[in-house]
Formats: sequence, C-alpha cells, structure tokens
Amino acid sequence: MKTEPGSIAAVFPLPPSGKPYPGHEKPIRTGIKTVFFLVPVLAFVLFGANACARGQTGLVSAAASRKEPQVQAILERIMPGAMADGMVKIALLVNERDGGNTWQFIEAAVSEGRSMGFTVDAFAMDADAHPERFMEIAAGIAGADYDGLVFVNGDMGFAYDVLRPIADNGIRIVTFEALPFRDGRSIPGLVTTFQDDYSLARLSLETLISYTDDGTGRPPRVFLVTGQPGITFLDRHDWEFGEFVRMGKIVEAGRVGLYGLDNPRVSAWEAVSTVLPYFPPGSIDAFWVPWNEFAIGVVEALSMAGRHDVKMFSSGISNESLRLMQRHREIWLASTTVDHKLAGTVTMRILAAMLAGEPLDSTFFFHPQLVRTADLNRAVNVANLSMMLPQWDDGKGLFDHYQWMIELKAAETRFLRISPPGGPESASPGADPPGAGPARAVQ
Repeated sequence: MKTEPGSIAAVFPLPPSGKPYPGHEKPIRTGIKTVFFLVPVLAFVLFGANACARGQTGLVSAAASRKEPQVQAILERIMPGAMADGMVKIALLVNERDGGNTWQFIEAAVSEGRSMGFTVDAFAMDADAHPERFMEIAAGIAGADYDGLVFVNGDMGFAYDVLRPIADNGIRIVTFEALPFRDGRSIPGLVTTFQDDYSLARLSLETLISYTDDGTGRPPRVFLVTGQPGITFLDRHDWEFGEFVRMGKIVEAGRVGLYGLDNPRVSAWEAVSTVLPYFPPGSIDAFWVPWNEFAIGVVEALSMAGRHDVKMFSSGISNESLRLMQRHREIWLASTTVDHKLAGTVTMRILAAMLAGEPLDSTFFFHPQLVRTADLNRAVNVANLSMMLPQWDDGKGLFDHYQWMIELKAAETRFLRISPPGGPESASPGADPPGAGPARAVQ
C-alpha cells in the first residue's frame, strides 16, 4: 500500500462495530501541514563551536585548548595520535527527535568529555525537517580536524550517508540509536550503542498485561500506535509486540502506522481521534504506544474523548510526559524508559576508550526501567528520578575502570577547581575507586 508523508497507514482489522474505517482502501490523511520556524542558526552549537575547516585547529573550540600540564601529559601518553596538535577534539552530532531526552544526552556527553580534558562541540538539529542542512553540518565535521564523533539518532540508510565520509577521514565514531547500513554495506570500526528496545517493549507489555488482568484469563485487547517501517527503535518494539500476539499473551485489536514525523504528537492525536468512535467502550482494554512523542498525543485524544475505560502504556519519558502521566493518571498508567543522561555519559566514555586503544565490543545496550504513574508526584522530573529509581543516573562501574581515566579526571578536576587569588584553597578530591568488572551492557 502506497503512503504519503503526513498520512496514516490503513488500520486493521475491521473494528468491532462492523463499520468500515474512513479511508480503509487508502491511507487516512491527517490534514497536517508541515509548519516550522527556520531559526537563523539551525545547528545549536554548545560550548563555543565554530566553523569547521581541516587544518585550522583554532576553529575547533579554541577557547578550550589551554589545559593543565598534568592533563596534557596524560592525554599525550594515552592518546598520542589525537594529541598530535595538542588537543583531543570531539564532535557531538545529534538528530534532535525528542527534545527533552536529547538535551539530557547532550549535556551529559559534553560534561563527561570536558571532565577528561576534551574539547567538545555539539551540533543539534531535526534532520527529518532539514536533511540537507544536516548533511552540510556532517560534511563540515568530516572536513574538520576532529578526533572523534558521537552521533545520535538516525535511520539506517541516513546514518550511513552521514557517517561514511566522516569514517573515511579517520575520525573514530560511536553512535547512540543509529545503525548505519545501506545496500548491504556497513561501516567497520565504529561502536554502536542502543537503548535495549526489545527489553523496553517487553517490560512495557508485561506491565500492561499485569494491569489489565481481569481474572478471567482472557488476554488483553491492545491497540498499537506506531510509526513507519525503517525507524529502528520502533521496528524493534513492533517486533516484540508481534511476538506477544503470536504467543497469545495479547490480542491485537488494531493499529495505526504514522507516516511523517514532523509533528508526531498532532499526528497521533488525529489518528486516535479518528479511530476511537469505531471502538465503543468495552471493546478494547489498552493502547500501547512505543514512543513518548506519540504517547503525548494519544493520551490527550483519549482524555478529550472521555475514554477513561481505556488504559495506556508506553516507552520513553520526558518532563512533559511525567507531568501528563499525573494529569491523566487514570489513563496513562506506566512507561518504560532508558536514562538518556547516563547514556550520554557512558557513550562519551566509550569514545574515550576507543581513542585510547582499549579493546571494545562493537555493540552495547542500555537496559530499561519502569516508571509507574502511581509512584509519581509533582516534584519528580527526569533529573531527580533517582529518588524513585535507585539505578537512575548511576554510571559507576560503566567504562570508568580504566586507570588512565581515573587519573585524567582527577587531574582535570584539580585544574577546574583552582581557587581565585585570595580565595580559600580547594582540597584536591581523591580519585574514585575503579568500577567493578570489564565493559558490559549498561543496566
């Protein structure tokens, strides 16, 4: 079936009412016009990034080039290639799909890089809305004097097109939520990191089953709201959903597949508002929504329709979704999530280990945690979720066990904490003990 940007793939099967869906023989148009404001600076650059040009190292965050001698000495010892020009220069290139989580990742990655004496430039843009401009920024990074790159969020073919020229120029690459692959070709030598989408989906669906158990043994009737094929994290969630259906744990009551992600919340709201009248109360038990941005639109549609009989379960968390979970606590009961701040921290550590020549596996996963609406209060946000989730923002033991990293961070911390003239002396903090065990999947 042919679809168009901004449309919804056909919904199936026929709803319990027996009435055909509007547009059952063709995609349902959302009627959304893509609207965006073109910000003069499309790439938001953190910490003083400037123009990219090969051989002009002064153009790569020159303000950060002065380092304490001990930091310089450690970097020259463990990363002599990267330190040939006196700086370790890292680019962070982010396809900004989910604002709150994206910026948590960026802030954590930049902070972790700076803690090791790196110069880190971050570029964030919605590549779905501005693909040509995004490719221009990637080309600038490929032609600049960077030593390493962290790339975040990209479909397989697009990620390959973005990263191939960068890899060809000898820049070391770690990705998060991006698997570059096109026409049977991948990019050797990079390390990919992912949230464990299969585990996220499995935990969310198991929670859905436990909440909707009516004691009869009947599997819950679940409506799926998802996206177009080819979006890696949604494809993995969809696969796990299909496994639950095949095992008889749930019954698929229907689904919508949203095409065109320029405005996912509105697309999801319009889709669910369109199909809800064909599912009278008592005909479905829950909506399952494997992306936070879709979930925000779905819960608003359910609330506006007064459908408190239908519950919703999702994957992904942001400050806005935490607020909406509490506002619609009788509908939105739980969501699974990965700590994007932790992901940013650990991904930067992996890149540091690559530059230091440490042996690494090619793929690592961040495992999920469950957020229950009943446990939330108005003081909770993504920054302090550790109050209710003990492992939240706990990166100890995750790629921090290298002795050179411990020494590097201790030296950089002392450099950053030099007291002003006449001020009290700052005690040099002791190095944290090494983390336990070798590199592993992130819990």
